[in-house]
Amino acid sequence: MSRALAKVATRALHNIRNFDYRTETDYTPRYYDKTYDMRKLDSADLIAVYWMGDAIAHIMLSFGFAEQDFVTVSIETRKERGESYDTLRGFFRQYELIYIVGDERDLIRLRTNYRKDPPEDAYLFRTNAPPENVRRLFLSYLEKINELKEHPGFYNTLTTNCTTNVLMHTRVNPGKRRYSWKILPSGYAPLYTYELGRLDTSLPFEELKRRSHINVAAQAADRAADFSQRIRAALPKPAAGDPHK
Repeated sequence: MSRALAKVATRALHNIRNFDYRTETDYTPRYYDKTYDMRKLDSADLIAVYWMGDAIAHIMLSFGFAEQDFVTVSIETRKERGESYDTLRGFFRQYELIYIVGDERDLIRLRTNYRKDPPEDAYLFRTNAPPENVRRLFLSYLEKINELKEHPGFYNTLTTNCTTNVLMHTRVNPGKRRYSWKILPSGYAPLYTYELGRLDTSLPFEELKRRSHINVAAQAADRAADFSQRIRAALPKPAAGDPHK
């Protein structure tokens, strides 16, 4: 770990979302604060949620602390009450950008257990990012969240969305990220990550994707306190990766 990272022993996160859902639209808002030990931050998992074919997905990252605590960040549009998302309007600075920091029992379970029209399929891909890279990435997210509090930004369907912003944050780490068309259609972000060697390449990608589908596990875990551990129980996890890749 670098000296700069070593100085960051803990981080306090405020207003972590953990809504209690009865249906997608009927829920009790809940938030909590928690202080995390950065020395235990050792994993970043890629979550891809599909609802309209292979090309379109919502991409999230979930940060793991020694397999005990997980914090998920979802980059979205800040929709006002009664406002729906429109892809074309998203090109023209119509939606504010928001980073939602949440419990997996909220941000994942909402999509696997409660969204029905249309239903959504969630995949959780375990990456082999080295802990020092994960910590830099996590701190980059926190810096952006604090920046948006002071200087709001806009979501853009093409250039500033849930996938391109993840790629932007990964630039805090060493190594080159070769450009690929798979960055633009967000549904191919997991394949792009696989081709970079950040997922379990001992399996063909289609088999890895099949094994990474978590809807059944999430529905079975539902409100369980160990929800995060249950949805990962059968997932492939690659060996540690090169921090310079």
